[in-house]
Order: sequence, then structure tokens, then C-alpha cells
Amino acid sequence: MKSELLDTVLRHADHLADRDGVARTPIPGLVAIRATERSALSYQIARPLACLVLQGRKHVTMGSQSFTFAAGDSLLVMADVPTVSQVTQASASAPYCSLVLDLDPAVIAGLSTEMAALDDDGQAPVRAEPTDAHLHDTALRLMRLLERPASIPVLKDALVREFHYWLLLGRHGAAIRRLGLPDSHVRRVARAVAVLRREYARRLPVEELAALAGMSPSSFHHHFRAVTSLTPLQFQKQLRLIEARRLMLAEGASASLAAHTVGYESVQQFTREYGRMFGLPPVREVRRLQAA
Repeated sequence: MKSELLDTVLRHADHLADRDGVARTPIPGLVAIRATERSALSYQIARPLACLVLQGRKHVTMGSQSFTFAAGDSLLVMADVPTVSQVTQASASAPYCSLVLDLDPAVIAGLSTEMAALDDDGQAPVRAEPTDAHLHDTALRLMRLLERPASIPVLKDALVREFHYWLLLGRHGAAIRRLGLPDSHVRRVARAVAVLRREYARRLPVEELAALAGMSPSSFHHHFRAVTSLTPLQFQKQLRLIEARRLMLAEGASASLAAHTVGYESVQQFTREYGRMFGLPPVREVRRLQAA
């Protein structure tokens, strides 16, 4: 069964993966990941998701927490959090392979009304656990749907719901369930995060974000940091720097153009903060990555 899911995901990725090894599917939020060599560090603000590692190994850092995932492990991200990740074990003969599904708060909310309450064990937004056999089986049936396109509109919603159900029954189910509570701190913070993601280039006072979340500024600041591990200002700064890096690497933008595009008024400040986050000033890092 395990090799069957691996073979199915690799078969899909072999045909459809882009240059980053990401193969999207007709099922919204479901993607296959494939890598044939150790990757560079990847900086991103992760969305709530479940990642089933099927082959190879990956290392993920969030704040002071670090996780290493190998075949048979699942990575669960239960809030919008900054992560640094790297594929650490992969080869042409045995590619790193994983299957990722975005977590859907609406599906979680619907299931939560039908399931017994669970005790929560804390607010850590990134968790790890062995992949449950039922979850693995549901993932296989989701991938098999891709071979029968006419069946996707009819069956995908039920299988996505089942996938979430097995996650909610797992040992981190209570933490996942917070995503489905409309008035939970996680969902309130998520409303502000959505605006930060969309409008990161403009100044966003904490008072404006707190109002979106329906909290006082002090309460919002506390809960935002508890959920994301960053202050709102730090979160926006990382969004800006990650987007600026993408503009320079993918679109060939100059450092000054990238800085102004993402909202920096001072190129010197941009260069200084970029170096702190990525280890090198922007021009030097782009040259190094392009040479590599």
C-alpha cells in the first residue's frame, strides 16, 4: 500500500512537476512534491496544511523549533507561520516525494460539530506525527481519482472531508480543530494575516489589524505572536523580504526595484534586513544562487 501511494504520486509528479518540483492537481489544495537532489533553503510563510512524506527526508525550522521528516511522517502546519525548509535526502533513483493538502477551516468546522470534544495540548503551530494508515489510504484514493477525471467533481469533496476526519482523530486533532472555530484566536488572527499577505507593501498599523481581528491592540499583539511566533511587524517584514527575493530570482528585478515594490522606502534598510534574514546582502545572494 505504501509503495502504491509513492508510485502514484511520483507518476503524477514526473509528468506535471514545474521547475521547483511542484505538481498541482485538479483537486484544489492538493499538490505533489518531487525533488531529485538536496535543495537550497526555502523561506516561506506556510499556510495551514498536512504534508505526507513518502520518500526521502526534509528539515523544517520554525523559530526555535526544528523538525526532520522522513518517509512515513506527516508534517502538520496549523497556522500561517514563517518556515525555513530544505530537502536533505533525495536522488535521481530515489527522489524526495511528498503529498500536500491545504487544511480547510470550513470542512474542519463541519466535522467538529459531529465529533466529540478533545483536550488540546498547547498552541505549537507546527507538529509532527507518524502518518496514520487510514489517512494514507484516503490519500491513495485521492490520487487515484486523478486517473479518472470524470469522477473528480463527484467524489473529491467526500474524500477531502475523510482526509480531514482522520487528521482530527489523530493526536493533534484538538489543535487542528481550532482552525474550524469561527471565534477562535487562530481564526481571528488569520483574518489579519490574510490582509497582511494581500497588502504587505503598505503600512498596516497594529490598530487596524486588531480591529479586523476583533481584539484590542494589546490582546491582538499577544495572540498574533502566540499563533505565528512573530509580531505583526516582523511578520510583514518577512513577507516583504520573501517577495523581494522572489522578484530578484524569478523576474530579474534589481535590488532597488524589489525593495520599493515590496514597500521599503530605504534601499539601505532593505539591504540590511535582507542580509539579516538570508545571510548575505541581496545582490551577493542572488549572484550566488544564480551561479549555483
